[in-house]
Amino acid sequence: MTAPLLQVRNLRVEFPTRRGTLLALDDISFDIAPGEILGVVGESGAGKSLTGASIIGLLDPPGRIASGEILLEGRRIDNLPYEEMRKVRGRQIGAVFQDPLTSLNPLYTVGRQLIETITTHLPLTEAQARTRAIDLLKQTGIPAAEQRIDQYPHQFSGGMRQRVVIALALAAEPKLIVADEPTTALDVSIQAQIISLLKRVCKEQGAAVMLVTHDMGVIAETCDRVAVMYAGRVAEIGPVHDVIHKPAHPYTVGLMGSIPAMDEDRERLLQIDGAMPRLNAIPTGCAYNPRCPKVFERCRVERPELMPVAATRAACWLHQAAHKEAAV
Repeated sequence: MTAPLLQVRNLRVEFPTRRGTLLALDDISFDIAPGEILGVVGESGAGKSLTGASIIGLLDPPGRIASGEILLEGRRIDNLPYEEMRKVRGRQIGAVFQDPLTSLNPLYTVGRQLIETITTHLPLTEAQARTRAIDLLKQTGIPAAEQRIDQYPHQFSGGMRQRVVIALALAAEPKLIVADEPTTALDVSIQAQIISLLKRVCKEQGAAVMLVTHDMGVIAETCDRVAVMYAGRVAEIGPVHDVIHKPAHPYTVGLMGSIPAMDEDRERLLQIDGAMPRLNAIPTGCAYNPRCPKVFERCRVERPELMPVAATRAACWLHQAAHKEAAV
């Protein structure tokens, strides 16, 4: 087994408020191996983007990591000083955000932004950095890169801007890429190109990718494993094929059931009743219990931990008996 490139251990993120402290991420743990794409999926408010922001050290105040550890290649990075983390973020961790306009400075050409990033983190001259920047734009599928490098972000379409952002994320050859909804604002044909680009980067550079999305189609097409999040916790994690075709947690079953199937004649889509709980109103026991069709008494009073279920792990008391038998 390859040693994990990223290890997240018992991560808790809090937001202090005047009315008390809100627990936004509660005991999150997972690994990502070199060359692996881990998808993180769930409804809005599940904590997906917050997990990514914690890893890259860009938590918005007053949010803070209350406990747990984040390790990159065995080195702890969650407690680094700001300037030290900034070096790690550029050199070892690349970030791709949902809206490319927030990642690019509208006052500078894309070439200047790429060259500045490259010369900051790699021992290259400005001329060498420019050559590398043009190569990166070509790699990410931007035509006439030699001319377009001197253009400004507003001169690019949405899909092209997102490619520039990916080029920026790859500029210093990072070991880890955190991609937060990188295809959400793009049309389907551009989505497919961005997805194949991320997969190619993984394969060629051996980079690990954490792909945050709410699109199960993107997950199925792109990822090796998937973590399903609900109310700040991991509800289920495992190989993408098993989670999609044999989901073990009732929430995952509901998510999969809400995807329209091309080979079924169905008048109505299945839906999960209710909504994600607010941070100040997370129920005791399993956070999903008010919406769960299989809820029983233990779910309302005791919170389940992740336990093995076939090829995946799910935080659900339905699998407690099987878990005990496996342990015996």
